[in-house]
Amino acid sequence: MSLRARITSPEEQGGRGEDGHMVASYRAKLLEEIDLAEMSALAAAERRARLERVLGHIISREGPVLSTAERAQLIRRVVDEALGLGILEPLLEDASITEIMVNGPDSIFVERAGRVEQLPIRFASNDQLMQTIERIVSTVNRRVDETNPMVDARLPSGERVNVIIPPLSLTGPILTIRRFPRSFTLHELIGFGSLDEPMLYLLAGLVQAKFNVIVSGATGTGKTTLLNALSGLIPETERIITIEDSAELQLQQSHVIRLESRPPNVEGNGRITIRDLVRNSLRMRPDRIVVGEVRGGESLDMLQAMSTGHDGSLATVHANSAEDALMRLQTLASMSDVEIPFVALHDQINSAVDVIIQLTRFADGARRVTEIALLDSHGGEPYRLATIARFNARPMAADGRIHGVFEYHPLPRRTADRLYMASQPIPQAFGVARTLDELTTREAR
Repeated sequence: MSLRARITSPEEQGGRGEDGHMVASYRAKLLEEIDLAEMSALAAAERRARLERVLGHIISREGPVLSTAERAQLIRRVVDEALGLGILEPLLEDASITEIMVNGPDSIFVERAGRVEQLPIRFASNDQLMQTIERIVSTVNRRVDETNPMVDARLPSGERVNVIIPPLSLTGPILTIRRFPRSFTLHELIGFGSLDEPMLYLLAGLVQAKFNVIVSGATGTGKTTLLNALSGLIPETERIITIEDSAELQLQQSHVIRLESRPPNVEGNGRITIRDLVRNSLRMRPDRIVVGEVRGGESLDMLQAMSTGHDGSLATVHANSAEDALMRLQTLASMSDVEIPFVALHDQINSAVDVIIQLTRFADGARRVTEIALLDSHGGEPYRLATIARFNARPMAADGRIHGVFEYHPLPRRTADRLYMASQPIPQAFGVARTLDELTTREAR
């Protein structure tokens, strides 16, 4: 069997077998011949190039005799082991992969185009996987061990990393790396089928007229991607403050302040929460506040900011429907250390939230806006949602894709008047409801 076949074989991959010993041997020889102090002064690309040159000389001097392709692959594997993340390096360089899921040393899954697949590769052992994990978390000055068995962090290159190890994990060390694609515009999202032109023009008007928008959806539905695209509609002249657990938003405006929460240090001190940042942002003269995700007591502070002069704010929340998003916001706000009756929280949400955009990830991997709903209730009234756009999906077709059509409904008069006062046109596909009977409304529980 050729070296290339051995390296790429599922049974041998990750350092098992003869090629694994060869990789380990050349890695040791490489480390003997380089000056670590000199290497640390080089940029990452220069460091890799230097290692590849030195290793090439070692292979030429000591053998074995390899074809050009086999030689390049051996050099790549040795340098990845010495410098990078071993078998994960090619996955991180593959632009089509959006998520890497390592479920112990023998089970590696990735997500491509919305679909999850298992790869025929593996780590040589638990120890090798733990070494890779420790290398990853050390880049953000964190550590993982039995006393600190969970880490959630953002890498300098932008990926979000989550680690959980035994004794909390019963299947060995678990590593999840979420990669974020470049930011997309709403026009590009139309090309993906996530929404259509009438919806784009409506959303543009709502954002520029300073409606408070909540983007709702389950995990992996594209909430951050849509939030980033919507934020591109905010006028260049406004001061924007973004608040996130792990910085993912990539706003292009010139006057953007990016804030990121901080976990506690190894002694358990120094934690800065999303709620702390939301409170502080109110003292920073924001025109807009963009919260990557509300998931706790900061929901109350966000709602209060929305209803007390900080119009045009944007946030995401985990929920499976527009109705669930309202209930979720109410529950999260109740988790605040300020004891507020549910009735008061209900009033606060009616006052603060204007628009809910619901996202869904379908069985074919496509992510779409499945509903745009306006909160058309006031004060102590029951939540009343007016659906103004919806995606009607059809059963999966023979090509494995889910097709459907977007449908539109008239806007409430109050919404139309607000858009008019902000000099924002109403897309012809929607129109304006003349009577309450024309509205597609429903009460949330």
